[in-house]
Amino acid sequence: MSVFSMDEFYRGESANAYRYFGAHPVSDSDSGIMFRVYAPAAYRVEVIGDFNGWNGGYHGMNKINSGVFELEIPDARVGQLYKFRVYQQGGNVVDKADPYAFHSELRPNTASIVTRIHRDDVFTDEKWMKSRTKCYDKPMNIYEMHMGSWRKPYGKSEADGGAQWFRYDEIAYDLAKYLKENKYTHVEVMPLAEYPFDGSWGYQVSQYFSATSRYGTPEQLMKFVNVMHENNIGVIIDFAFVHFVSDNYSLGNFDGTPLYEYPPSDVGQSQWGSYNFNLAKGEVQSYILSCAAFWFDTFHFDGIRMDAINNAIYWMGNKDRGINDRSVGFFKRMNKKLNSLFNNIMLIAEDSSDYPGVTRPVEEGGLGFDYKWDMGWMNDTLKYMKIDPLFRKGSHNVINWSMAYFYYERFIMPLSHDEVVHGKATIVQKMFGGDYENKFAQVRTLYAYMMTHPGKQLNFMGNELAMFREWDETKELDWFLLDEYPMHRKFNNYIKELNTLVTENPAFYELDYKPEGFLWIDADNADANVYSYYRMGKKQKYIVVLNMSPVRRDNFPVALKDPCTITEVLNSDDTRFGGSGAVNPNPIKSMDERFNQFDNKALITLPPFGACVFEVKDDPKKAPVKKIDKAETKKAK
Repeated sequence: MSVFSMDEFYRGESANAYRYFGAHPVSDSDSGIMFRVYAPAAYRVEVIGDFNGWNGGYHGMNKINSGVFELEIPDARVGQLYKFRVYQQGGNVVDKADPYAFHSELRPNTASIVTRIHRDDVFTDEKWMKSRTKCYDKPMNIYEMHMGSWRKPYGKSEADGGAQWFRYDEIAYDLAKYLKENKYTHVEVMPLAEYPFDGSWGYQVSQYFSATSRYGTPEQLMKFVNVMHENNIGVIIDFAFVHFVSDNYSLGNFDGTPLYEYPPSDVGQSQWGSYNFNLAKGEVQSYILSCAAFWFDTFHFDGIRMDAINNAIYWMGNKDRGINDRSVGFFKRMNKKLNSLFNNIMLIAEDSSDYPGVTRPVEEGGLGFDYKWDMGWMNDTLKYMKIDPLFRKGSHNVINWSMAYFYYERFIMPLSHDEVVHGKATIVQKMFGGDYENKFAQVRTLYAYMMTHPGKQLNFMGNELAMFREWDETKELDWFLLDEYPMHRKFNNYIKELNTLVTENPAFYELDYKPEGFLWIDADNADANVYSYYRMGKKQKYIVVLNMSPVRRDNFPVALKDPCTITEVLNSDDTRFGGSGAVNPNPIKSMDERFNQFDNKALITLPPFGACVFEVKDDPKKAPVKKIDKAETKKAK
């Protein structure tokens, strides 16, 4: 990475401001720290901390240009607490945490911690880093998790001196084993930059360069990522780059002016009560760009999922108020810069708008993200699954609509944490009806549809257990369900087999974003509530048939392109998964009989509220016999 430049910083082009600002050891020893802070409107800044009894009179900083204050303190050392005492215009004196702090105190305390952050000695993942890809034509099955509530330590409470959470490195090995057993290729961790309120789940950030102290130290987070890579698991981090907390110790009104946020107005605060970053300012752009680069550089993350991008594309996320050109321009420059600095990282937008070209390359006029969450697919699908099957006929196109726009962007199909909280009900609970077995039958079919749909997939932790309790960040997942309730164990086994099928067979991923990877067999059978389609790879072919009605259908005709034999490889109604057993145990040979738009068909057993996946093997065709031309043969000799 290039040497830090103030000119680049002011222009919004600096990706390494964290190597200049903040608190940095000046030698290999732990003593002697250089402090730098950007506070152009302040008339004085002091460093206060453990090294001077928190007395500002000892260490006034030197203003070295129009915006930067710096001071080397020989007696300061790694591990000590500190803050900046900022003397603002107008007479206010405020103690601020370091905007570039690499480690911070655990809430409710707010001091920054001097930390040696560049620790390449922790990593042994060179092979992974060189070989990782953006996964466009590779399997990518993402497990979204909240670090503090996947599993909880048992014993004393935090108030009694016990641990409330496992450390990053403590949870790493169990998590890696679990992800491999359940056939997830990537883990996406909810935000880990420091935040003051547990209930915000990390989406209201206070310190953008600090890995939260809740789960340990920066070095322990590095070890977490390294363990994932050693187990061939990619790691994506969720990040809220659009807004930040309004707490007085943080970025807001930092030097007595709205240095990072918009001026007080109707765009200054978000709907969450936080401050919106002012992306019209070069120094703010450099702050965010450097932050993204920092997490890739320092922790070896493989991707960043950027939260609430639509709130930056449109003013306050409102399309009627128009496009924020400065934000759009910044995302283009940021994505292009990050891709030039880091090998095959993934840049993922959580964008609920219909702004075009989010995943189109910057050179072609797009924003340059690699993937976009398909929020429309998520909302439409869950809406459909809540409908009484008697009336699903009228909403049949809610399901087939996703393929009408799919190839406009590079989509990820999510069933995320947002769908299982705040009274929305869990995924299994959303299924129509009150009957336990029918809810499970429908959710198995839902997941067959999700996992065989073109695109990559993301599921929030606990979905694979079919939890009925909504997610609560203060409690671990209901792991007891697997031991005490057979239906949940069977469902988990189903998810494992489904995940195995789609991650180990190229037909379900290598042509995800090319039209030749998908073909509707029947998208319009509204009377039967049935959908069927091909998933194809370069050398493989499968068909998927979904029955969204509670009616079992024997000898159900399925149209086929070519003469073939189809063999069922997964049936959601298998008794092993808690179903009724309406399966297709034997290979089925196609009939030479035109049906729908194709020249062949097969008759299958279609289970109630069920999904069938068949492997297709085309029948060998006799090659035409070529007559031997004796003259040509003689000439060739």
